[in-house]
Amino acid sequence: MLPPTTTPPFTFQEGCLLLVDKPKGWTSFDVVNKVRWAIRKHLGVKKIKVGHAGTLDPMATGMLNICTGKWTKRLQELQGMDKTYTGTITLGATTASYDAEEPINATFPTEHITEEMIRAAAESLTGDLEQLPPIFSAIKVDGQPLYKKARRGEMVEVKPRPVTVHEFRITRIELPEVDFVISCSKGTYIRSLAYDMGKALNSGGYLTALRRTIVGPFQEEAMWELEALLQAIPPKEE
Repeated sequence: MLPPTTTPPFTFQEGCLLLVDKPKGWTSFDVVNKVRWAIRKHLGVKKIKVGHAGTLDPMATGMLNICTGKWTKRLQELQGMDKTYTGTITLGATTASYDAEEPINATFPTEHITEEMIRAAAESLTGDLEQLPPIFSAIKVDGQPLYKKARRGEMVEVKPRPVTVHEFRITRIELPEVDFVISCSKGTYIRSLAYDMGKALNSGGYLTALRRTIVGPFQEEAMWELEALLQAIPPKEE
């Protein structure tokens, strides 16, 4: 049984689960390092186990599950939980990374796209899918993340992976932008869904905004703002 999100007083060494709202532009590793450093100063120790369950890309914001101490043994359990995202797909173009982290590499017409087509495309990308992950991803091939190979210009074969999209709901259409809510299984790349939506519409598509709002039973309202969390972990008084 997972614990509730902890509030002060913390029991970092026994184990805490912290739900942190990852700021845009930060890597998940950056956030973990910042929290680990604060905990070390707070406890006056040189080492403490701190890890996260489920990487968010730098462009994304939202729920990053951070475990400390003995609860780091439960990271796999958290990673396996379903997740919910909100975000924006921009139609009419593609990028190598399937999101705004890389420059546009091709443009396509959008004049033919209707609201009915967009909703039908979302429906076609719901259910059990064989998804092709982006080349620019942290998936390891021969011990190295794919994105490192991609940046070196290496050709790598990426194999499709089974994922489940429980819901792909369109919430706003103002072409070329389309907003969505997606609930899905672990391992689902929202960037790939954006790219696949563009293909389904005989156009292009890439992800321009993403926020993770729910992981398993944990809701957005329970998240800590990073700065507020750091203030709640003051350095140990000398």
